[in-house]
Amino acid sequence: MLRADYIERMSEVNITALENGPLEVDGTCAVRNSDGTLVREGSKIFLCRCGHSANKPMCDGSHSREGFIAS
Repeated sequence: MLRADYIERMSEVNITALENGPLEVDGTCAVRNSDGTLVREGSKIFLCRCGHSANKPMCDGSHSREGFIAS
């Protein structure tokens, strides 16, 4: 369960799809897996969009190696 102060800080999160790259999440956020376990918490994270990351859901730069082109 998220604390009220954390929810208030999360209200200023921006998500930007970077050109042919990951999703940039800018602002205080938490990424959790399907059972609720915290994967990463921070103020700027990058989420895989190409499907090739060895560190899903986080981006590891595989999009460059794989030549990912966003549609």
